[in-house]
Amino acid sequence: MAIGAKDFIDKLLVEKYAQEKVDNHEVDSLVSKVSADDMLTAMNHSSDSFKTMMALNSRLTMVCYGVVSKSAKYVKTEVRA
Repeated sequence: MAIGAKDFIDKLLVEKYAQEKVDNHEVDSLVSKVSADDMLTAMNHSSDSFKTMMALNSRLTMVCYGVVSKSAKYVKTEVRA
């Protein structure tokens, strides 16, 4: 399998970018700018916040169901046979 231009536009692009430097092998480019411990701590805080939000949402749903059921007014009707 050959690598190269297949049509006129590809040929022009290959000629234009043939001499461009695209590799970045500097030592600083391979070093992470963020500490792994800081990233994991942030992810832990985020997951704790989400779990707390889900627990509060569940509790609020139950409270709302309770309020609706307590405020419902049931009227007895006669059943005719």
